[in-house]
Amino acid sequence: GTKEIEKIYYRHSGYPGGLRAETLSEVREKHPERLVESAVRGMLPKNRLGRQMITKLKVYAGQDHRHASQKPEPLELKHRKVDA
Repeated sequence: GTKEIEKIYYRHSGYPGGLRAETLSEVREKHPERLVESAVRGMLPKNRLGRQMITKLKVYAGQDHRHASQKPEPLELKHRKVDA
């Protein structure tokens, strides 16, 4: 499909006129961890507890992280290339 081009992620800086929009392909290039954070945030409750729960989520792009004593397992995400 055309989700790479048509799906848009919005974020706001908090300042007037600070709404920013990026396509799925732009977010995947620059900040792939935001895709996972956004997906998990959508699954959580939309209340105080959900906002508290999302603060405990730590997502890193790549294998470098600050949790050396933990034993994380890599997660391979498969995505299709779009012919544009």
